[in-house]
Amino acid sequence: MFRTAIAGSLPKPAWLAETQKLWPQWKAQGAELDAAKLDATLLWIKTQEDAGLDTIGDGEQSRQHFVHGFLEQVEGIDFEHKVEMGIRNDRYKAQVPQVVGPLKLKGRVHEAEARFLRAHTQRKIKFTLPGPMTIVDTVADRHYGDRVKLAMAFAELLNQEALALQADGVDIIQFDEPAFNVYMEDAATWGVQALERAVQGLTCTTAVHICYGYGIDANNQWKKTLGQQWRQYEQVFPALAASSIQQVSLECIHSQVPPELMGLLKGKDVMVGVIDVASDVIETPEEVADTIGRALQFVPHRHLIACTNCGLAPMSREVAQAKLRALGLGARLASQRLAGAATA
Repeated sequence: MFRTAIAGSLPKPAWLAETQKLWPQWKAQGAELDAAKLDATLLWIKTQEDAGLDTIGDGEQSRQHFVHGFLEQVEGIDFEHKVEMGIRNDRYKAQVPQVVGPLKLKGRVHEAEARFLRAHTQRKIKFTLPGPMTIVDTVADRHYGDRVKLAMAFAELLNQEALALQADGVDIIQFDEPAFNVYMEDAATWGVQALERAVQGLTCTTAVHICYGYGIDANNQWKKTLGQQWRQYEQVFPALAASSIQQVSLECIHSQVPPELMGLLKGKDVMVGVIDVASDVIETPEEVADTIGRALQFVPHRHLIACTNCGLAPMSREVAQAKLRALGLGARLASQRLAGAATA
């Protein structure tokens, strides 16, 4: 059976937060909000299990945004005076917090949701954290004055939380680095170096997710400018292949990524995106199995993990649920095809 997982985020139910938004507003406050976040997490744990996924995530139900959810527990960051800044090389504008002093964790960041996730499934669990380079690209620096120094400072904090998550029983810790597909030369040097600092001392499985962004209009329009072949991965994959990171996530289905680029990740587990997050069209199990079959030309089956292209947060709950079912059914069909070919 092919392993299956989600890249990270899942839609928040309408009773928890605004729907189909990248930065949704919560519908409750205080203890009521804390309980609602865990209720939503339980809902998605059950949905993933019912879909047949063998690696379960929390769907990032306790985070307003995949980066800000971490930053809220960091000293030296001013959320009261956000400023507008271009994100991902000015692809779109966002209101971001400012780094105004030395960075330090206030305490644990994701202890409650990680332990809740571990307590409510017997399957392997994965927990996601923003990568150092992507955090740097999502805050306004008013203190360090150097992107590399800032990235390393964040990497140290991420490492502290990652070690604690490992102690909470997390099997896989994934760092999300969409910025790796924007600043490719820097990603292959100090980006990977910062990632190595973030995973220092971990004995659980480590992963990095590199995508072309959520299925929002700004990202979809940017993709149209990238030509007939998206070769961004070509610059960073060799550096990741030489790193200690064990799993690498990439976009595949309905993308212009040349599939042969997966061959640059020899020896790594490859999370192949078989579910499109930029379309509400539900993949059929046959489409998912076909995508897995194409990836098998470049990734040995024991190293292939069927995954989503990116997070599903901005989608409707109903579409996301259907896509998870397609992921599980498609991976099962691909396994049957592989078994049939082996015995033919």
